[in-house]
Amino acid sequence: MSGQLPMDAGEHAPSFGRSYARVGPRMDARGAAAHRRRLVAAAHGAVVEIGAGYGATFPFYPPAVSGVLALEPDPTLRALAVAAAASAPAPITVRNGFAEALPAADASVDVVVSSLVLCSVAEPSAVLAEAIRVLKPGGRLLFYEHVRSAHRVLAAAEDLITPLWSRLAGGCHPNRDTAASIVEAGLAVEALERFGFAVLPGNPPLAHVLGVAVKA
Repeated sequence: MSGQLPMDAGEHAPSFGRSYARVGPRMDARGAAAHRRRLVAAAHGAVVEIGAGYGATFPFYPPAVSGVLALEPDPTLRALAVAAAASAPAPITVRNGFAEALPAADASVDVVVSSLVLCSVAEPSAVLAEAIRVLKPGGRLLFYEHVRSAHRVLAAAEDLITPLWSRLAGGCHPNRDTAASIVEAGLAVEALERFGFAVLPGNPPLAHVLGVAVKA
């Protein structure tokens, strides 16, 4: 889940990792696991997954994947991801690393996977530039993200709570238009599904997107 935690929030990083490790499986049980399964169904060849969290996508990688380099900067989540990788159906290597500096050569990767990450990185444009750098021509960015509401009143509320929420939730910004950012970065969106999803009981449905973008 974590792309990069804010540089001024280092003291909060471990507690956020522990909190997400508790909350994430509850989200998965409510439907996020099904979203992650659909997210990586088209993955193939050499894959880089940014902000891999506790390895929630790992069980769903298909046989067409030859290997996954999974990056996770949070130590609590990374330890859980290492454990999850041991039983994954695809070969997965988990490393400490940031989405803004991918340890992969130019045009060497078939697929980059982002699952609930682009909301929390400091600069989405820098992350997307790195994804484009490492992707082969025709390579794909598979993304599953929560995004700014299309409802004007809800979007205004998201704008209002973002400064505080970002400090409490590992840099998460609930008001980002991630699909627009992907297009602005120079990727062509090939498929995009928008839907509401209540991540926990009692929470209102939040806008999410699931999609595929292609490097020219």
